[in-house]
Amino acid sequence: QEGQPIYLAVKGVVFDVTSGKEFYGKGAPYNALVGKDSTRGVAKMSLDPADLTYDTTGLTEEELKSLDDIFNNVYKAKYPIVGYTSRRILNEDGSPNLDFKPEDQPHFSIKDEF
Repeated sequence: QEGQPIYLAVKGVVFDVTSGKEFYGKGAPYNALVGKDSTRGVAKMSLDPADLTYDTTGLTEEELKSLDDIFNNVYKAKYPIVGYTSRRILNEDGSPNLDFKPEDQPHFSIKDEF
C-alpha cells in the first residue's frame, strides 16, 4: 500500500527497502521479492515465483557466493535491518533455535514510532 514501508527478507534478515521503492515498490522491477524471504531468488538472480523462498537447497557454490556478496554489499550496506524471520530464530516445531545468538546477528534499531 502507498505510504507503507516495503520489507523483504534475505537469509532470514528483514530489511526495510522503502528508500529503494523505485526498485521494490508496486510495479517496480524487483517487487516480486518483497513481503517474503526471497533468499533463493536473490542467490539465483531470479524472479521466478518458484525461487521466491528461503530454501537454499541445491544452490551451486557460485550462487551461494553471489548470495553472500549481495547480502553484505547491497542489503546490509544500503538498507536498515528491522528484524528477523521466525525461521531464523525458531525451529520448525516452534521451539527456540539454540543456534540463534542475538549478539552474533546484524544489529537493527527500533524506530521511534513504536
